[in-house]
Amino acid sequence: MLDVAFDRFAKKSPVCVIARGLMERVLNPEQIDQWFEQAAEQQYTRELLFSTLFDMMSDVVCGARKSVHSSYQASKEDIRVSIASVYNKLNGVEVKTSAALVRYAAGEMKEIIEKLGARPSLLPGFKVKILDGNCIEATEHRIFELRSMAAGALPGKSLVVLDPCLRMPIDVFPCEDGHAQERSLLRDVLETVKALDLWIADRNFCTRDFLLGIEQLEAFYAIREHKGLSWNPLTKEEFVGGVETGKVFEQYILITDDSGNEHKIRRIHLRLKHPTRDKETDIYILSNLSKRAANAKVIAELYRDRWKIEKVFQELEAHLNSEINTLGYPPAALFAFCIALIVYMILAGMKAAMASVHGIDTIDNKISGYYLADELSATYRGMMIAIPDETWIVFRQYSILELIKVLKQLAANVRLSAFLKQHPRGPKKKPANRITDPSHPHVSTARILAKRKR
Repeated sequence: MLDVAFDRFAKKSPVCVIARGLMERVLNPEQIDQWFEQAAEQQYTRELLFSTLFDMMSDVVCGARKSVHSSYQASKEDIRVSIASVYNKLNGVEVKTSAALVRYAAGEMKEIIEKLGARPSLLPGFKVKILDGNCIEATEHRIFELRSMAAGALPGKSLVVLDPCLRMPIDVFPCEDGHAQERSLLRDVLETVKALDLWIADRNFCTRDFLLGIEQLEAFYAIREHKGLSWNPLTKEEFVGGVETGKVFEQYILITDDSGNEHKIRRIHLRLKHPTRDKETDIYILSNLSKRAANAKVIAELYRDRWKIEKVFQELEAHLNSEINTLGYPPAALFAFCIALIVYMILAGMKAAMASVHGIDTIDNKISGYYLADELSATYRGMMIAIPDETWIVFRQYSILELIKVLKQLAANVRLSAFLKQHPRGPKKKPANRITDPSHPHVSTARILAKRKR
């Protein structure tokens, strides 16, 4: 199947071999540098290659290295520029370049995951896209102007588009202004809307211009209603039926555009059995889908699927080093976040390979993303030392069918028991009231345990 050098890792840590093989296939150094020369508008290469920067940041995001500086230290003899030059390059990466790299990687991964077996569309006949926002956490105050400020320094935010069939992000719209409203980026999102798209989003994206813009492009939406949206009722609410989470009602409403034209849309009301974490019991979803395409209960269930992108953000934060708080300059912080999105795509490809062998339900519901990421961070560095870079070139040379065969063979070696989710814990107990005694700021644990025995 593979070169002898791969055998031990292919048997003992096949997930790492899959990840490295996919990275070689999708974003090898020659491929990245060639892409960068075509995509970059202002920044250009002098001595530090863009692929080198990408590799360094990938190691940090995956957890193979703890920081940008430690990644630099490990390979500075090959990089041959100063750490200051590395940071200058990072701080100068154009935000548009970072976003374009995500789109490029998504396009490369799409064919591989589809060949492995993507999930069916949530609504047949439509390309479902889930939209949500992400604000990068506050950074350390390393920039001179921030050192005297107590307020948190926000290096940027972004909108991310998730493809639920591929189980991975496919697009990103980054913004350097950490205080900018997410709605200000919706015009850029509209430029990517295609006919028969179905956009699912939370109420923060429920603006008249966005809804009508999607409709004008012959696309569709199922977006939670924002209280600030103006509309007029056309019909009264009617009970439609029940779903797992509550009762569903429906009515037609009218939205008027700037030219005075009225647009008839559906308003689905989901009355929940149990309140949300925000104590809400009623959810309203607006949609321009016809009843023939999807009844009200189907639309209510479709909206529930937007949690998948929230899960992506949770995994990025918990399992990958997606927000590096030492990178204060917005371009560098957003570049790191985009690298994390790309690494997540590699994880999605890894899961797709495993699902093709072990079953989609098993991988979706029983395998822990945390343990997969932990395996990568623990084993990846050693594997890269043991296996020379040139050995991985074989993954570029495979035809797509040969690649799929190899990925499935590797996935068959995965020992699922090592990556199973733990049993869910019960409800947390209310913490006991702690006794404060200023005269005894410390206690001996051994003496306390001895009292328990007595």
